[in-house]
Amino acid sequence: MDMEIVFPHGDRVDARMGSMVITTDQDGSAPAPFQLFLASIGTCAGIYVSSFCRQRGIPTDKVSIRQRLRANPTTRMVERIELDIVLPEDFPEQYRDAVIRSAQLCAVKKHLEHPPAIDVRTVTRAAV
Repeated sequence: MDMEIVFPHGDRVDARMGSMVITTDQDGSAPAPFQLFLASIGTCAGIYVSSFCRQRGIPTDKVSIRQRLRANPTTRMVERIELDIVLPEDFPEQYRDAVIRSAQLCAVKKHLEHPPAIDVRTVTRAAV
């Protein structure tokens, strides 16, 4: 999957993927790139939790995920991300462990566990 990253104006940076555009900025009018990165972790797990529940006919209106970040006080880098799957009291007991396993299938989580190499280089417009 290819993306084109463009700079429309000011602090705004957009990612174009086919007909979709993801807008980011640093001035608060859209999520900052790091916020989107963090949101991708919880929302990815959410896709799997939601699918798990739907396949079993379990309503998701009272299900949510609470994401917490634990940062190193010296480096300020995130060292731990905790995802709490918040379930209603009547959530079937036999599915509690399985719903955790479903969230752990998240592709974003798996890529963080085995990160890809990131190569940064320059190319001329004619070469693109």
